[in-house]
Amino acid sequence: MHLDLYEAIEKYGPNTPFTRVGPHDVITSDPAFMKHMLLVHSLYQKSDWYTSLRINPERDNILSIQDNELHTKYRAKLAPGYTGRDIEHLEPRIDRNLLDLVNLLDKEYISKGRVFDFARKAQYFTLDVISDVSFGQAFGFVRSDSDVYDHISMLEAQLPNLIMTSIYPWLVGLMRLPIFKRLLPSERDTVGLGRLIGIAKTTAATRYGPNAVPQNDMLDSFVAHGLSQADAESEMLVQILAGSDTTATAIRATTLHIITSPRVSHRLYSELADVGITSRPWNSIISDSEARKLKYLQAVIKEGLRIFPPAVGMVSKLVPSGGDEWQGVKLPAGTKVGYCGWGIMRNRHVWGDDADEFRPERWLETKDGEKLKEMDATLELVFGMGRWQCLGRNVALMELNKVFAELLRRFEFVLCRPTEPWKSKSCGLFVQSDMWIKGYKR
Repeated sequence: MHLDLYEAIEKYGPNTPFTRVGPHDVITSDPAFMKHMLLVHSLYQKSDWYTSLRINPERDNILSIQDNELHTKYRAKLAPGYTGRDIEHLEPRIDRNLLDLVNLLDKEYISKGRVFDFARKAQYFTLDVISDVSFGQAFGFVRSDSDVYDHISMLEAQLPNLIMTSIYPWLVGLMRLPIFKRLLPSERDTVGLGRLIGIAKTTAATRYGPNAVPQNDMLDSFVAHGLSQADAESEMLVQILAGSDTTATAIRATTLHIITSPRVSHRLYSELADVGITSRPWNSIISDSEARKLKYLQAVIKEGLRIFPPAVGMVSKLVPSGGDEWQGVKLPAGTKVGYCGWGIMRNRHVWGDDADEFRPERWLETKDGEKLKEMDATLELVFGMGRWQCLGRNVALMELNKVFAELLRRFEFVLCRPTEPWKSKSCGLFVQSDMWIKGYKR
């Protein structure tokens, strides 16, 4: 999907801000227009594309709410939890799950000379992190080294349906009919999304009422800021489904580019060695504040998000009443304007003629302060902007700040199949597998 949209822009509209992809649908790879559309006080609002993000067809969540005023009020209840302000020991929770990951790789694979599918291991890690900070306890994907509840395999099987319902949002309405309801995941299921629905209901029930048992996690923050029990159940599922998959994709894609770029991997390891991180005890995990000071590490993270943006759905917004105009192009009211992440992150006006190259140095070589601000602001579109900025941004960046440093300082990774490094397909989110790697302890 992401390449189809990018190819449409390259073929039909490389020098214009919009490319028509449907009777009332256009896409844009113009970062300036995206910022205009996403401003906090913008009159644009979510289109019915977002209807597809209703995990429960009967109930909206933070992703699917289309009314701007309602979305702003709802978001205010969630934001303190997502920022980590209300979560006790947020960073140590990430650290312990990352340590579980490096221990798993070392003991079960690297020390035994076994290959492993890094695509799966990365998602085990992100699922454990988000369940730990959200539910107060990790689901145990890493420690069991397994797809707990068959969650990943069943989610990947369902993702193509997400694309179908985003194109035909009326299909979501069909799911409310009694004849179809029995086909939906149920809390009585023992595997897949239904199992997670059951866990969310059970966990939420322990935090409401006179016998509530606080855990100082994200769910407790939602309770404290007035979220209803039913809405809390819904948001917990959003966190698991959206928060883990995108971060896992960022980890996989950036790792792939690091280990296939000897110049990058050598310079990154040298930076870690220069500040003494490579000689630290095994159980030591780099702090978020330390990682943010490492210039090349930050350049690698930024370039990884740029070269392979982890969420590439159209996330279309509606042109407001009265229409809009941009660079001489009139946009009638009701037009759906979609985001082409691949096009924006390869826009040569922003990134230069080498936009298709993974080159972290671009973030360090740029001396023009205004140009660097433009690059940073454009990259931020990976997370959205204004009222629609990704709430999980801070947690995701904390994971990225740690994971590359801790994996690369301990291990050297080699692709087992360099001519076919992974299987990757886009359904708005990415389905990735068979990223077979062999590791060696440094």
